[in-house]
Amino acid sequence: MFRSRSKDQQAATAKVTADQPQQPRDPQAPKGRPTPKRSDSQSQRRSRAQTPANRKDAVRAQREARRTDLARQREAMASGDERYLPVRDKGPVRRFARDYIDSRWCVAEFFLPMAVVILVLTMIRVRGVQDLALLLWFVIIVLMVLDSAVIWFRLGKLLPERFPKENLKGVKAYAIMRTLQVRRLRLPKPQVKRGERPQGKP
Repeated sequence: MFRSRSKDQQAATAKVTADQPQQPRDPQAPKGRPTPKRSDSQSQRRSRAQTPANRKDAVRAQREARRTDLARQREAMASGDERYLPVRDKGPVRRFARDYIDSRWCVAEFFLPMAVVILVLTMIRVRGVQDLALLLWFVIIVLMVLDSAVIWFRLGKLLPERFPKENLKGVKAYAIMRTLQVRRLRLPKPQVKRGERPQGKP
C-alpha cells in the first residue's frame, strides 16, 4: 500500500513538472562547460562529414589515400620535394649525403656494368682471357673498397662540421649504398651535377 502511494505521488509530481512551461536559460548563466572554439567545431563537423558510413567505404577511402601518398612519393623521388619523400630520405642531412655522392664519380656505380663484362669474359674458354677477367674482378673490388673508405672518412669529417646538432646515425652507410646505384637510376633523382658543390649548412 505504501509502495503504490509513493508511486502515485511521483507520477503526480512528474506530471505537474511537465505541465509547467520551461523557463528560457539566461544567456549570461554559466553552462557548466567551456564554449568550443569555432575552428574546433568546424574541424569536428568536417571529420564527421568525412567519416565513412560503413566498413567498405572506409577500406576504399584508405586505399585511395594510400594510392595518393604513393603517387606523391613517386613525384617527390623525381623532383626531390622534401615534403613527400619517404622517412628514409627526408631531412637536410640525407639530402647533403645524396648531393655529395651525386656530385662525384664513384667506382661502385660501375660495378654492375663491369660485372657483366667480367661474366662474359669468364665464359670464353681461353686461359689468358679468363686470367684477365679474374684480374679485372680483383681490381674493381679493391678500387671499390678504397673509394668507399675515402667517402666514409670524408663524410665522417664533413657531417659533424655542417650538422653538429643533427642525428647522423646511419647517414654514411646510406651514402655508401647510394654509390652502388647507377647514377641515372638513383632515387631520389640526383639534384646536382658532377663536380658541383653540394649545398648544406656551412
